[in-house]
Amino acid sequence: MSNLYPVSDACSDTSVTRCAFLLLMCLFVGSGCAALIYEVVWFQILQLVIGSSAVSLGILLGTYMGGMCLGSLFFARLISPQYHPLRVYALLELGIGLLGLILLFFIPNLNRFYAAHFSENFSLGLRAIMGVLCLLVPTFFMGATLPAISRWLETTPKGVSWLGFLYGGNIVGAVVGCLLAGFFLLRLYNTAVATYVAVAINLSVALMAWTLSTRTAGNHRPRTLISTSRASHTKGVYVCIALSGLTALGAEVVWTRLLSLVLGATVYTFSIILAVFLTGLGIGSSVSAALSRRLNRPQIALGLCQMGLCGALAWSAFMLTQSIPYWPIDPTLSKSPWYTFQLDLLRCLWATLPGALLWGASFPLAIACVATNTQDMAKTVGRLYAANTIGAICGALGFSLFVIAQIGTQGAQRLLILLAMTSALILPINTWLTQRRMTWKRPAMSTALIVLTGVLLAWTVQQTPWGLVAYGRTLLFGTGQDTCLYMGEGINASIAVTEAENQHNFHVSGKIVASSEPEDMRLQLLLGHMPALFHPAPKTVLVVGCGAGVTAGAFVLHPTIERIVICEIEPLIPPTAQTYFAKENNHVLKDPRVEVIYDDARHFILTTQAQFDIITSDPIHPWVKGAAALYSKEYFELCQQRLNPGGIITQWVPLYESTPETVKSEIATFFQALPCGTLWSNDLQGQGYDLFMLGCTDIMQINVSHLDERLKQPEYAQVLKSLNSIHIRHALDLLSTYAGNKKDLIQWLAHAQINLDKNMRLQYLAGMGLNMDQTTSIFDDILVHLTFPEKIIIATNLEKRRLKQMIISRLPESWAYPPPPRRGTQ
Repeated sequence: MSNLYPVSDACSDTSVTRCAFLLLMCLFVGSGCAALIYEVVWFQILQLVIGSSAVSLGILLGTYMGGMCLGSLFFARLISPQYHPLRVYALLELGIGLLGLILLFFIPNLNRFYAAHFSENFSLGLRAIMGVLCLLVPTFFMGATLPAISRWLETTPKGVSWLGFLYGGNIVGAVVGCLLAGFFLLRLYNTAVATYVAVAINLSVALMAWTLSTRTAGNHRPRTLISTSRASHTKGVYVCIALSGLTALGAEVVWTRLLSLVLGATVYTFSIILAVFLTGLGIGSSVSAALSRRLNRPQIALGLCQMGLCGALAWSAFMLTQSIPYWPIDPTLSKSPWYTFQLDLLRCLWATLPGALLWGASFPLAIACVATNTQDMAKTVGRLYAANTIGAICGALGFSLFVIAQIGTQGAQRLLILLAMTSALILPINTWLTQRRMTWKRPAMSTALIVLTGVLLAWTVQQTPWGLVAYGRTLLFGTGQDTCLYMGEGINASIAVTEAENQHNFHVSGKIVASSEPEDMRLQLLLGHMPALFHPAPKTVLVVGCGAGVTAGAFVLHPTIERIVICEIEPLIPPTAQTYFAKENNHVLKDPRVEVIYDDARHFILTTQAQFDIITSDPIHPWVKGAAALYSKEYFELCQQRLNPGGIITQWVPLYESTPETVKSEIATFFQALPCGTLWSNDLQGQGYDLFMLGCTDIMQINVSHLDERLKQPEYAQVLKSLNSIHIRHALDLLSTYAGNKKDLIQWLAHAQINLDKNMRLQYLAGMGLNMDQTTSIFDDILVHLTFPEKIIIATNLEKRRLKQMIISRLPESWAYPPPPRRGTQ
């Protein structure tokens, strides 16, 4: 009897059977490709609804994998073996495609419903409802595909081996889908195009499967099989494969945290990490599938794989913390990001491939351990896949939400090694307990050896270097004579505080986000003081991103302020800022007017009913994965809806680690969303350091005399003192930082990419330029279009002349002021 149902009654030879198997392999490759495209797209658009905090991502991941678990577990109970497996598989693929198309239009419309019915309160249950509502059914179908197709295979060693090959083919397709979505579809197009491609793949797979089923319809029948069991005791296998799934996803969480420090946390980095991990799984499962048919005792091989994982995890821990960060690589030397991607791929492979290979090998070996001819293959595969997925859910959620935050990445990697050791112990202990005639000496010695090896390997894991947390990919060039004052690893990010030459630096996930250095203090204070002074009487303020707390602390000095809300995604940051930057931030967190919300800012703004006079944002660089959601047109429109009449919004724009295309996208998106938009510079000795955008709901006018009068009032003495610390003595000093408006830059921004929720174009543009240094040229390109803002600044003729001279002094020497007529204009 062949291992695949023959293609026809007349054509059942080996070559035709192999041809059918190759067709089936193509189906599984396509299915895996579509599934990963959906995963990337769904996670990107659902984060816009329920937030991108670790908790929200955990809910999405748990729902996604939970649906697959339920699909694999309940398929055999819901679908009778009487139905042709290929036709069931075709219908599942068709259902996935249709649901993917529905979700593309359904999820973006959730915003109104979610904002209307859910409060700003941090509720896991409400977010979980959204995840279940969107993902449970399509992922249920995805999880059912492997058990469905397993009914087309017999449970002989050769059939089980081929099922392992199909599992590997599905992972190969997932690698293709991951790279296709991350480097092509979403970089050049948008979520709609990516979804249409995935739907087309699903429909093609469904059509091919249905066509193939018509050639075998007469041969398919339920079978009553004679038992030739290869394993009489299988409970230990289920526990072992569950622990294998737990360690696999737990390690992926830890490795992603560390590799994002080493490589930079761009969307491309995350795609590379996932692709390498899946590649290892695919290769490992394929090799294991080929070997499993020749193994008389696959339990031993499965146990050796788990023991090998202890060594692989120790290898990865050493490479990620003690070796790869110190490779002599300067990412700023690369003239093309594609060269950097090649190096990133090499470093990911070197550090993580051994473990991924062994996890991939485990699943086919586990199938070989539990497959018997007395069982419905769909039940066997479904239970095993469900056990593996349950473990994976526990690993992903446990390590991302609890383990790293409680014991750090060093403790997490030690725990992973001990869990892999436990998994290796399961099968020999189970065999010893079930085979009473076996003497205790051999299993006791094996157990002692496994435990000793696991404990020794766990002990070798070293602490993550503070320099890696502080400086990330520039570790070799950034530390200098710095002293580390604090290092912590939280749920969402790793942070550090360093001291150099009596200045404190605040680091988040490998980059400086705030400091007490003059140029940074200038920006941080301007983001607070400027909107507070331009607004006639601000009372309520929302600060997006705490950082060192300096921006929020600037509002404390303004006498009219009654409420300050700080929205911060990482709970470690505010208390650390209070400890090390209390002087600079005016002890802001101890002020009774201050309220701290620990959540994704976009989610808070979407669900809150509060209105604000000022919303000021100082998010992390837009090349950091997830940050682009705080630079989209829809986000700025949400902010505008939360502003009172006459309200003001400010947004930071970095010029360093960026490109002209990235900066244009940020500014053009802001100007398109807000009716009145202006640019203000934080220049350093005549060179652009960074900018911030300032917009308002109404036409903005700034009266110089009124501004000076306010600063001279006694209650504004502390505000003026704070401004003096950054060399701003009066209103003209403040206004001299003006760098342009929407009208000035209309030509420069003509072809800029608008960052929308449906494309998140900015994170793909920014990810290409994180190692670039074009600060001066970008700033000069902006200033060449600068004209005096006659309609914005209300001043006497004398004040205007003085202000023009101050602005001219900041312009590049190569530019005249006013600028020469533009080509093609009078």
